[in-house]
Amino acid sequence: MRVTPRVESSFDALLARARELARRGTRTILGITGPPGAGKSTLAERIVIALNGDACLVPMDGFHLANAELLRLGRRDRKGAHDTFDAAGYVALLRRLREERTTVYAPLFLREIEESIAGAIPVPPETPLVVTEGNYLLLRIGHWAAVRGLLDEVWYCDPDEDTRIARLIARHEACGKSPEEARAWALGSDQRNAELIAGTRDQADLLVRLPWD
Repeated sequence: MRVTPRVESSFDALLARARELARRGTRTILGITGPPGAGKSTLAERIVIALNGDACLVPMDGFHLANAELLRLGRRDRKGAHDTFDAAGYVALLRRLREERTTVYAPLFLREIEESIAGAIPVPPETPLVVTEGNYLLLRIGHWAAVRGLLDEVWYCDPDEDTRIARLIARHEACGKSPEEARAWALGSDQRNAELIAGTRDQADLLVRLPWD
């Protein structure tokens, strides 16, 4: 029977845990997950910066399918759903990060152009901790089901819903959507994704409830 994950609301405690993971002596992969707007990217970036060279950030978002491909598939209006990513490619990258002892290159998603850039993130072999963040790290559908077994630990960002949605709407506006478009996307497509992701919450090792700045 799955035990309810422990709740952590201190960044200092999270950082201390990340330092422990980086000191294991072998390559370790920490996953940070949660619904859209939960603060995954912010937390992951803060952890990697604080570890000062002992960690590298590899976001799942680099595996977004290109907009042209989403149009071909008829899925452009659901960009961000679990089937609009190259999940098999992401799994293959995680395996390389665990097994290879050479520099591995990961893709980077640029919100400014809504597309991914291949080979943009170098992960040197001496990097002890890889932090990867994304929505579907605990999903048990298709290729996503292989992700959990490739991660040493998974944290689930779990803010209150009002805060999450407000942050998400603001992010969409910052990326060029009108207030009306931003709210419609956050409460429509994003919310459908969030409800799916919420079902994976109890599979995490830790629930993160940090106060928002």
